[in-house]
Amino acid sequence: MGRYTGPVCRLCRRERQKLFLKGKRCLTEKCALSVRNYPPGRKSRFVRKLSGYGIRLREKQKARRIYGLMEKQFGLLFKKAERMKGVTGVNLLQLLERRLDNVVFRFGFAASRPQARQLVRHGHFLVNGKKVDIPSYSVEVGDEIELRQKSRGLNVVKEGFEAAAEGEGPAWLEFNESELKGKVLRFPAREEMPPIREQSIVELYSK
Repeated sequence: MGRYTGPVCRLCRRERQKLFLKGKRCLTEKCALSVRNYPPGRKSRFVRKLSGYGIRLREKQKARRIYGLMEKQFGLLFKKAERMKGVTGVNLLQLLERRLDNVVFRFGFAASRPQARQLVRHGHFLVNGKKVDIPSYSVEVGDEIELRQKSRGLNVVKEGFEAAAEGEGPAWLEFNESELKGKVLRFPAREEMPPIREQSIVELYSK
């Protein structure tokens, strides 16, 4: 599966919103959006009014970039959300939040989702006692995610905890800092997920 390897600050500028793709840097004055609060490109400073399609497209792109998914992967996830019971848009956001790399980020093991994805790929985590190195792995209620013993001295994990200490963790997850282990208590409610207009994404794919 391919992934975006370009400068991530351009993505925040394109969406004109902080996507928190570079961890603590996004909270400082060095954030590219703070310095250049306009989309990249030669004519980007000229504000264009978006069409209805453009608004829906931007919302889909924002969600895709927050969680680091490519176009095909996001489309397959949407189809899965459609087949599930309940509201398609909420189902989609729940599936995104249940990704292992996102859960690792939510626990505070990493300062950003791209960093969490790399940690998962390198096999630093156990799910219910078994090594899982697939970032898209979907966690279930009751799953326990643990940092492997040999990975507990990593500087990147320490930096992640420093960044996470500034905020409060989500209520749908339970974290034991002394054991470096977390548990999924339930699936997240809509108000516990990022401010994404999921209905716009549903309308885009329904065309």
